[in-house]
Amino acid sequence: MSGEKTVNGLIIAAPSSGSGKTVVTLGILANLKAQGVRVASMKSGPDYIDPAFHARATGQPCFNADSWAMRPSTLMAAAATAGENADLVVCEGVMGLFDGASATEGSTADIAGRTGWPVILVVDSRAQGASAAALVKGFDTFRESLGIAGVIFNRVGSARHQRVIREAMAYAVPHIPVLGMIPMEPGLELPSRHLGLIQAAEHEGLEALMAHAGNVIGRHVDMAALQALANGWAASGAVKPLQPLGQHIAVARDEAFAFAYPMVLQGWRNQGAEISFFSPLDDEVPAADADAVFLPGGYPELHAYRLSSADRFLAGIRAAAARGAVVYGECGGYMVLGRGMQDADGTTHPMAGLLPLGTSFERRKLSLGYRRLVQIAETPLGAVHTRFRGHEFHYATVTNEGPGIHLFEAQDADGAKLGRMGLVNQNVFGSFIHLIDREPKD
Repeated sequence: MSGEKTVNGLIIAAPSSGSGKTVVTLGILANLKAQGVRVASMKSGPDYIDPAFHARATGQPCFNADSWAMRPSTLMAAAATAGENADLVVCEGVMGLFDGASATEGSTADIAGRTGWPVILVVDSRAQGASAAALVKGFDTFRESLGIAGVIFNRVGSARHQRVIREAMAYAVPHIPVLGMIPMEPGLELPSRHLGLIQAAEHEGLEALMAHAGNVIGRHVDMAALQALANGWAASGAVKPLQPLGQHIAVARDEAFAFAYPMVLQGWRNQGAEISFFSPLDDEVPAADADAVFLPGGYPELHAYRLSSADRFLAGIRAAAARGAVVYGECGGYMVLGRGMQDADGTTHPMAGLLPLGTSFERRKLSLGYRRLVQIAETPLGAVHTRFRGHEFHYATVTNEGPGIHLFEAQDADGAKLGRMGLVNQNVFGSFIHLIDREPKD
């Protein structure tokens, strides 16, 4: 797709994480789809878990929207692609509305500024009454160029609680409509683990939860008024964030390797690459004619024994590398390309042994944040000195790394030097970084 399209969109944001915006977003998506609206979604920031929930709700891929890590042209193309077969695109925010890579960059508010899509604020009203309206007023006036288009109050208590909030809103911000008040109902919680929510594929009751959330939204939110607030963005372009690894890229996909950005995969397709999938947990091997293999991140630590026992998979990865295929791993995939992975109990499980790397979950340490990257070894991703932006989020520690050639020189979002990251061994390479796009220039 390359032609310009007016993409109608809304942004579901919140004052902070934990406000319930993911479940509210899922309920809105489910309700719209049940009404027959062609709805698609996006997710602000570098998250890869929420988009999988969105995709289950809409039946369409969910692309990320990241004003820090994406070039403006990539962000526009992602929105254009998301809106290609949709009447409305619902974009879920990340953290609080104004939280991002720094105090001034990479927030959901920046996405609103770029797209012109109105912000619907989801406010957790537990433990506050009239103060909830003061909070809304603060968010409405914090950035002069960005106001709040509507509010949904979540986890509201009694009828009196509702009345107090409505009266306070009418006094403090009469120009902002209250679109709904969602009561505290059971069955609207999503379970989580150390990286956030559990994966959509692991949630056995997800369809029922989304249907329930859609019904709750339908009863307590004015959906017609919400849809009427949507605004259009004239977006265009085809996503092409990263160069393809090859002409036929075999991508690992299962509960251990689920963190591949849909935008990256679509970008490879847009540049002529064929994508096929295989499941390491089912002991499957990459397609025999694949000239590249991609092992994305995920939760390999939860399946370390099973992966180390997947003889066909490990032999298939080694065979692909031996015949000259490109083999690339990110985060969990990078760990699986190493010699061994130590689980939380201290047991070391042998892995593919294609990179001189050992990792451990017994000695956990959080590594989290956006990354600026300069490639220091030539790979199919680009020549030496090619610049990227990406994100790092894991608890694994490195027990041994190298000797060998490193892949990147890294900095954090503020420009602080983080040293060299990742490894390259001929046609096998990887790092803990989830690459999002090339360095923004335009």
